[in-house]
Amino acid sequence: MIGYVTVGVDDLSAAERFYSAVLPALGYVLEISSEGLSYVIPAKPDQSGEAVDFYVKPPFDGQAASVGNGTMVAFSVPTQAEVRNLHAAGLAHGGRDEGAPGFRAAYGPHFYVGYLRDPQGNKIALYCNNRSEPRRPD
Repeated sequence: MIGYVTVGVDDLSAAERFYSAVLPALGYVLEISSEGLSYVIPAKPDQSGEAVDFYVKPPFDGQAASVGNGTMVAFSVPTQAEVRNLHAAGLAHGGRDEGAPGFRAAYGPHFYVGYLRDPQGNKIALYCNNRSEPRRPD
């Protein structure tokens, strides 16, 4: 089980604008500290597992942040409409398009995904794999 995910950034203000436009809609709450930004999902009494926290921080070694080639963090989104809305919100708050929301031929018939780069260049996916949503027209 993944305990938490951290991405490195050099500009915390730009990162906060971007992630705060996307993550609260998925249940994340922002906590700011001297170390950076922590997006956490508050525990619920009926929750069966631990939610994965998402940290946005300058690198611990003091060097410039860099993105990993092939590294991506994917966030599960309940509906295809919300994938589109959150992708648009990310773009409006400093993100770059890395793949418009839609179906991909290489994935399952219900897998609907949009890709973004945060202001630092970290790749983020917003996906819906809800079988109650429309499927890819094949």
